Amino acid sequence: MKATEVPAIAGAYLFEPTPYADERGFFCRTFDADVVRSVGLDPDAFVQDSLSRSVRGVLRGLHLRSGAGEAKLVRCSYGKIFDVVVDLRPDSPTYRNRAFFELSGETQVTLYIPAGCAHGFQALTETADISYRIDRPHDPAEDVTIAFDDPELGIPWPLPAPLMSWRDQEAPRLAEALKQKES
Repeated sequence: MKATEVPAIAGAYLFEPTPYADERGFFCRTFDADVVRSVGLDPDAFVQDSLSRSVRGVLRGLHLRSGAGEAKLVRCSYGKIFDVVVDLRPDSPTYRNRAFFELSGETQVTLYIPAGCAHGFQALTETADISYRIDRPHDPAEDVTIAFDDPELGIPWPLPAPLMSWRDQEAPRLAEALKQKES
């Protein structure tokens, strides 16, 4: 497994496993504490694992947490997604930068998203399973959602007419969400 910095988002990393494939399929390590530690992250900081399943076209996000924020490791364990990270840390050298990724079950690449960054994705396959590992217990009172189609962000979502939760459909634009994040 190797770790690669994401230039557009300070402190973000891609963890790329080395799959061992044969006629049966493949095997790969999807988390390695030593590799995580090698880039200055504490592997023991992650306290909760979650899984979401989405059908083609589902868009989840853009989400982040107020207060101390939430760092996370995200991996598409089955299917394929278009993944988005927006740096919303005012003191970051990459503040307001966006980065786009295609994560898939074929590669099993894990994306590390630092606390203070917004995250969202759209499922590109009939089924997409996404695994999350977060660094503190989820508190719904700290949830902040940003409009996926905010023109200020200009995210090129690949599929039209996304399926979304009511919360994501009603999300405020970035400027309003940032006020919410600070409170």
